[in-house]
Amino acid sequence: MNRLLFRLTFGITASAVLATAAYFMFRLPDAAVFPGVTGPRATTVVPPPVPAQWSQYGEGDTSALAILLTDPDSAWLGIAHGLKTMGVPFRITTDVRQALQHRVVMIYPTISGRVLDQQSLQAIAAFPRNGGTLVGFNVAGGGLEPVFGFENAVDDRSRAELRFDTSHPVAAEFTDPRERIIPINSRERSTNDMGVVSYTNPRFPPLATYDNGTAAILYRPIGTGHAYAVGIDIGFFLLKGYNNRQQGIARSYVNDFEPALDVLLRLIRNIYRQGEPDAVTLGTVPQARSMSVILTHDIDYTESVRNALVYAEHEKRAGISATHFIQTKYVRDWNDDAFFKPDMLETINKIAELGMEIGSHSVSHSRVFNEFELGSGKERYPQYQPFVRDAEHTDRASVLGELRVSRFLLGKMTTTGDPVSFRPGHLQYPFTLPQAMAATGFRFSSSVTANTALTHLPFRLTYGRETTAQSAIYEFPITIEDEHKPRLGDRLPQALAVADRLSRYGGLYVVLIHPNILDHKLEFQKRLVEALKDRAWFGSLRDFGNWWTARDQVTWRIESEGSRRRLVLQVPQPVNDLPLQLPKHYRLVKTTPETVTTPAAGQTLVVKQAAGRMLLEFETAGTSP
Repeated sequence: MNRLLFRLTFGITASAVLATAAYFMFRLPDAAVFPGVTGPRATTVVPPPVPAQWSQYGEGDTSALAILLTDPDSAWLGIAHGLKTMGVPFRITTDVRQALQHRVVMIYPTISGRVLDQQSLQAIAAFPRNGGTLVGFNVAGGGLEPVFGFENAVDDRSRAELRFDTSHPVAAEFTDPRERIIPINSRERSTNDMGVVSYTNPRFPPLATYDNGTAAILYRPIGTGHAYAVGIDIGFFLLKGYNNRQQGIARSYVNDFEPALDVLLRLIRNIYRQGEPDAVTLGTVPQARSMSVILTHDIDYTESVRNALVYAEHEKRAGISATHFIQTKYVRDWNDDAFFKPDMLETINKIAELGMEIGSHSVSHSRVFNEFELGSGKERYPQYQPFVRDAEHTDRASVLGELRVSRFLLGKMTTTGDPVSFRPGHLQYPFTLPQAMAATGFRFSSSVTANTALTHLPFRLTYGRETTAQSAIYEFPITIEDEHKPRLGDRLPQALAVADRLSRYGGLYVVLIHPNILDHKLEFQKRLVEALKDRAWFGSLRDFGNWWTARDQVTWRIESEGSRRRLVLQVPQPVNDLPLQLPKHYRLVKTTPETVTTPAAGQTLVVKQAAGRMLLEFETAGTSP
């Protein structure tokens, strides 16, 4: 009897426990809802991709770098975005005669008798002999081997590194070990998706070799001209980094120096400057400071809200602006309590009043955001209630829901206006994010680390993180973050060492600090700002993004008349503190309209206010055209 009673009692108890567990697992989440608030009302429509056309980059005068495109289906978009980042003027063409009117010509993605006729090949062969600078990619035939100085081109998919010989003038600035040797493929794979070409029996010492010692980049002087043969598809490699598809190439995840793409872009810039006496390029930092610093805070925890105000007060006292990414968490779930409530709104408004940018850090802060479906574009508050069950499961969530609803709430419920900057929780990065951000009104992303992007410079994103269509979004990758060990306050020397390396070429230094505590993290911020404030430009992601977007639209050409040079700038969107890197023999004579220009280090001139059509006149007495 007692045994039967035990069975009955145990059975009832177990059933009750299971029922209770089921209730808490599947019941609707608790939500902190603002009465009467609903939206956004309009439906978000994500348009289909529109393939980029090389002709979009078909304008430019003969002082620009010419890119002779031999295959329009190649990864030329990577080179276009990279050169825009580096501030190098360029023109893409499929016309050999038009290309050879320039002094510096890149032939991409290949040179062979299959893509160029004999007459074109002969004209190209004569180009460096007549004083031009020729850069050939994947030189696979066409009888141009003697021009570049090698015997055969050999395909290879097992090479993992490029190693530069810094005795060559165009590579002399690569003094850091991480610049002299850069990764190009994963060492963990015997066969990689990016093949390379090695050049046998080079007549001159290679500019760069692969990890097995074979020639990767050749340089041959020809009279007053130059010939370079490049064995790596730089366009494809740039897109691998920009699209966060590096597949184990990066030497570390974050908090370190990984300049692989920057080295290759600086190399192209240096080759361009070597061959074009009137080379004018754009600097990468406002005011021509040594680097750009963007302090950012991810507010994704209940206690972080109050602490964020303390960080903002320090930033205000230091005379700088920063970006505070706010999670609009109104659903209680596995992650945390709901904290997007009226008292939090008051704090957010105080942070904004101190001059800080308020950005979106999603609604759910899910660890599997990268797996979310795109969504319908009709997600609305408060009906949209994503529920994080655990680290691997989030219910009723979508990419568009996270973007639409978080942007709506921050714009509607605070005095900061609609946010333009977004960072996903845990840096989870769905392939639909670039086009979804553009469709929902965002403009700037900080969603990846600089190390995994293989660059410490901003870049424009592509649609779907693919290779053919552009998006309107710009990415500003993260260099320093606070979650990896040792604790942030104990690694200021290492963080400053990375800053020193970036300051050598105008790099971007985005810092991510979670304000979950004050203590050593706040002290780190204070000491970092103090150490860098005299040489770095500081600002929010919105400030720098607006500047970078305007800079990206600037075009220019050179007009020559005797020893005079006229630099004609077209500035569609006004931009302040625009740095122009000039040839050494340029001396400013006049500006039209009159504007303030400030000489900076070296041959850099800063235009304080640039807008519309501007004319800068220079004297170049004693130089040849």
